[in-house]
Amino acid sequence: MITFIIHYGLHFIAPIGIAYFYNAKNWKKAYLVLLGTMLVDLDHLLASPIFDPDRCSIGFHPLHSYYAILIYFFLLFPKRSRLVAIGLLFHMLTDGLDCYLQGTF
Repeated sequence: MITFIIHYGLHFIAPIGIAYFYNAKNWKKAYLVLLGTMLVDLDHLLASPIFDPDRCSIGFHPLHSYYAILIYFFLLFPKRSRLVAIGLLFHMLTDGLDCYLQGTF
């Protein structure tokens, strides 16, 4: 239960702080962009079963692969894609932490 709270807290609550830190004047817009980066989880629909609590998504799903994470890292450099990159990398960090806490990483 605690991993569930940590995981979804990091997915939905922590981005509020990230958005405010990134752009205090337009934090709501930044928060929506960060929430939009969770669409990266659509790659879970390609797996069978779609949800497996004992499976680490990092390195398993295409948009959670190490190659994809490397691309997300390089998206930090152009200013236009920086917030999206922050959201994607924070998502990967959250999923990686979840894998670590479950012992599947």
